[in-house]
Parts: sequence; structure tokens; C-alpha cells
Amino acid sequence: MERTTCLIAGGGPAGMFLGLMLARAGVEVTVLEKHGDFLRDFRGDTVHPTTLDLIEALGLSEDFAKLPQRRLTSIQTPIGGRLVPLASFDHIPGRHKYIAMVPQWDLLDLLARAGDNEPTFRLRMRTEAVDLLRTGPTVTGVRYRTADGATGEIHADLTVAADGRGSALRAAAGLGGRQWATPFDAWWYRIPRHGTDPAGLIPVVSADRVAVLFDRGDYWQSATLIAKGSDTRLRAEKPVGEIMRALAEVVPWLADRADAVHDWDEVKLLDVKLDRLDHWYADGLLCLGDAAHAMSPIGGVGINLAVQDAVAAARILAPKLLSHTVATADLARVQRRRRLPTAVIQGMQRLAHAQVVRPAVSGRLNIADLPRTPLPLRIFRRIPVLRELPVFLVARGVVSEPIPEFARATGRRADGTGC
Repeated sequence: MERTTCLIAGGGPAGMFLGLMLARAGVEVTVLEKHGDFLRDFRGDTVHPTTLDLIEALGLSEDFAKLPQRRLTSIQTPIGGRLVPLASFDHIPGRHKYIAMVPQWDLLDLLARAGDNEPTFRLRMRTEAVDLLRTGPTVTGVRYRTADGATGEIHADLTVAADGRGSALRAAAGLGGRQWATPFDAWWYRIPRHGTDPAGLIPVVSADRVAVLFDRGDYWQSATLIAKGSDTRLRAEKPVGEIMRALAEVVPWLADRADAVHDWDEVKLLDVKLDRLDHWYADGLLCLGDAAHAMSPIGGVGINLAVQDAVAAARILAPKLLSHTVATADLARVQRRRRLPTAVIQGMQRLAHAQVVRPAVSGRLNIADLPRTPLPLRIFRRIPVLRELPVFLVARGVVSEPIPEFARATGRRADGTGC
């Protein structure tokens, strides 16, 4: 019989940060990741200031600085043929006044290497958690399947579902919640970036859709929002070059890259979901990140929320896991801590869906052809509280979770543990 103290399903940011922090406390942790590596294109690559704070506290800043990255310090959008500044990160509190754009696979590799230095941390690649083990109503671990078809069981004091919006463990637990209709899906693709292009993050509102360009140095990681469920129809009706044509109408400096997207195979579909569990936990099971609350890509805050979930869970649960006394009431504490920040951000996303995205993808909104900046944007730019609050919420969230001392590189005992 295989056994661990904490079994984490999913090697994404929430699972890897949680596993590393718990291992720093001396908790025996096993993380299961179904793929053989972390290399997945078009994953969310934003590393927000609160996550940068965490990386620094973990003593990983020097290694993180070596990763390929770009810094987003401002947001601007094309209006009437020119770029109009919308917001800046200059005034947010803390040392890190920017969002780092880092390939997620590089960040996860960094966390995996850090975990290798912890004697109680174990990462098992090519191993997928497919079902829950139970003793009566209590979750006692998982059944897994490896890439070569082998199966097995791992028993644990606590099982954490960090396996994303399609969480197999969440489904196996039968946890229910609220789901909100979303008016759009997203196409992800790459566009070459030239040295003369502007830098940073650029949202684009065109005649019938919204797009976002993320500066990744030598290319733009690009997302075009389309009406919900319209992917198959649009691929059949329009040539793939229509994507670049629509962008170039609003962003003239992309006109020389009309053939940048050659084939529909280069365009990946993100099925956008927005939901939240009523209870993020059952006896012996805790859901975190998208497994507990699938986020819209609006604002790019999903990763930040998931990592903050992990920080709260590590701080609250590590002492209980070390004493093997973790109870359902402790899991409920994690949800109570993280429920409000999640609800506030999802409320903002729903407002953006209704006021901006839905009209745009249905062809009822087109600010790009206006001769000057629209009145709402002028008001937004001139009133500091309107300009700075959304930036603060995107950059730092509603609540910045205190980083546990046992996880800090400077707060560990001589034996390498923290609790």
C-alpha cells in the first residue's frame, strides 16, 4: 500500500506551490501530474505581484530572474488609430510593480527543482489521479493511472484536487455549485513581434470581437474572443487569415503580418467557464484553484487566485497535517478565507462579460472607429480611484495572503523544516 500525508492531484501553479510550501514545513507530500512534462502552449503565463512576493520569500528570486520573461507595467489600447494609456502599475503597493510574463512550464520546472531539494516532497509525472478512495464518507486517497496504463492506489490523510476546471476528483466527489453563463470562448495563437512594436499588454476592441495581445518578447501571445459555441461554425465559414485582417483594421502596425496565422491548427480553443463550488471540500478532500472556482480569462487573474488559495491552505493546514489531525473544519477555514476574494473577482468578470464582451462578440460594440477616446474611458482615466482600483485588484487581488514563516528561505530551522 502506497501512502503519503498529503496527496495533491495536479502539477499546475496551485499544486506545485502548495506541495513545495507543505514540504518546507516537513509534511510528506506527493504531487501527481498526468503529463510527462509541463510544456503546454497557451497556458496562462502571468505571474502577479503577490506571486512574485511568494517567489522571493521562498528564496527563488535569483533562479526566477534567469527565466525568459517580459514585464507588464502598463495597459494601453488602440483608439482611433493611436494607443491610449488605460492604466499603470506604478501606484500599486509592494516592491513588485509589474506583472511578469513567464512561460508557465519554466515556472513549474523551477518549482519542481526546488521541491527536489525537500526530503518530504515527491513529484510523480505521467501519473493521473482518476478517482477517489473512500472509507465510508471520508476520502482516504486516490486511484491513479500512469501513462503506460498501470494503475494503483495512494492513501493520504488529505487529498487536494488541484487538477483544473475539468477536475476528475471534483466530479468524483459530486460537489455542486453555481455556474454562470459566459458569452464567449477564446482563440489562442501567436503573432511574431517586431522590435518597433509597442510593449506591454494591449487589449483590442474591433468591430465584432475583443482581442488581447500579451508581449512575450519575440512574439505576441494573442487571444481573440468569439461568441460562445461559435468555434466550429467560424472555422468552416471564414479563412484563418480573417483573424489577422480583423486585428490589423484596429492595430495598423500588424498589417505587415497578415499571413502570421497560416492554418486553423495553429489556433487553439479555450472553452471559457465561470463557476464556483458551494463547498470546496468534503471529509478528507479539498479543492483549490480552478477545481474550486473556474475563472474567466478576463483580467488574467485565475493563476493569481489559485496561488493565493495555495498559500492560505499551506498556512492553515500544515500544522494539522504534521500532527495528522486535519479535520473537515480546517478545510472549511480555507474556503472561508478565500471565498470573498474569489466572489469579488468573479463579480467583476461577470460585469465585464455583460458590459463589454457580450456586445463586442455580438457585433453591437465598436469603439475602435470613434474619432476620440470615448467618454467612459476619459472618466476612467481622470478619476484616480476608478483608474487604480481595477489595477490593484488584478495585480494584488482582494486579499494578499500572508506567506507562512515555515516556507520562507530565511525562516527555516537548521534541520530544514519550518514547523
